[in-house]
Amino acid sequence: MAILITNIKKLVQVERNPKVWVAGADMSKVDSVDNAFLYINEGVIEDFGSMSNVPKVGVEVEVIDATGRMVFPSFCDSHTHLVYAGSREIEYIDKIKGLSYEEIAKRGGGILNSAKRLHDTSEDELYSQSLQRINEIISLGTGAVEIKSGYGLSTEDELKMLRVIKRLKETTPITIKATFLGAHAVPSEYKEKQGEYVDLIINEMIPMIASEDLADFIDVFCDKGFFTVEETDRMLIAGMKYGLKAKIHANELDYSGGIQVGVKYAALSVDHLEFTGDAEIECLLKSETMPTLLPGAAFFLGMVDPPVRKMINAGLPVAMASDYNPGSSPSGDMKFIMSLGCIKMKMLPEEVINAVTINSAYAMGISDTHGSIAKGKVANIFITKPIPSYEFMPYAYTTKLVDTTILNGKIINNA
Repeated sequence: MAILITNIKKLVQVERNPKVWVAGADMSKVDSVDNAFLYINEGVIEDFGSMSNVPKVGVEVEVIDATGRMVFPSFCDSHTHLVYAGSREIEYIDKIKGLSYEEIAKRGGGILNSAKRLHDTSEDELYSQSLQRINEIISLGTGAVEIKSGYGLSTEDELKMLRVIKRLKETTPITIKATFLGAHAVPSEYKEKQGEYVDLIINEMIPMIASEDLADFIDVFCDKGFFTVEETDRMLIAGMKYGLKAKIHANELDYSGGIQVGVKYAALSVDHLEFTGDAEIECLLKSETMPTLLPGAAFFLGMVDPPVRKMINAGLPVAMASDYNPGSSPSGDMKFIMSLGCIKMKMLPEEVINAVTINSAYAMGISDTHGSIAKGKVANIFITKPIPSYEFMPYAYTTKLVDTTILNGKIINNA
């Protein structure tokens, strides 16, 4: 059924000439239409504009009166680990007591803890837990999400994770991209034999994942205490041979060279970036790689924030994602990510809107179909509760403001 939304107080992030991303000074601009309509037909945005030009429609069209409310494109969350087994609140207590991320990992916590839990959890139970999280983020306004493996750390368990992601893709209305992240950590049995684990990823995991068409991207945690630039280089080349485009965990813990190796292989995005200097910014400026910030992780871990103002002022685009995971960012609330962008990193409301819509869509490889209100794009939108301005979205950081969610032109959630 077609849907006509009328009397929209403000239709936010509209594009008449769609862009692949927004960069530099343009990030402080968001186009919108006041007193607007939005017409959705056969799952896509067919028309939008001022109410003075609202089309006449027949009785078969569902009409939604959005008086006092705003309409946004759904959030695109381009970096998550939401397929996991159980929580890690005990490590949260360790963090409160002062242990660092690296110290917890060395004690068998962190990623290795999640890997053990995942190994002991059936595929059906893993799907059930993950489905709850998918439904949660849909209700919070997310319409597209990237989900990584990386808590398997063995061929069998990495395949288990990716099969669950594929099942979620097939059974839920949200747009999902799958990323193979076997190089998330080194399993305990490969301690002192890291090269052998890299060989396992290259020679066994990647071919098997490709044979079942389980992943869109390949990712590597290229950082201090994890995988080196040389190892990352080998794994990205192997993944690319099987059609897996690169994404990189980079520069979260130190200046790792992860940004440079990501750019070298035309990575779709390099993510985290707490340690980003002039050389890294210059490298990114010459690339088509999206710098993606994960302020939820920096907030939760008490880490330094990325130099986002320096990055934007240099002319870079910036995306933001939730990093939804059990150890360092146990939330998929993208509205809160917007708030962290404003409060912690001094981004403008317009900059965070661009960072969680069109730019994060690019970081998933879907900016041609998602991330803005444009004719022909997938009808993934949400209607807010009555709010005074779009600046209110990041300002009211704990208030649930999403009222109605529409994905693929169908009403999914109506509060």
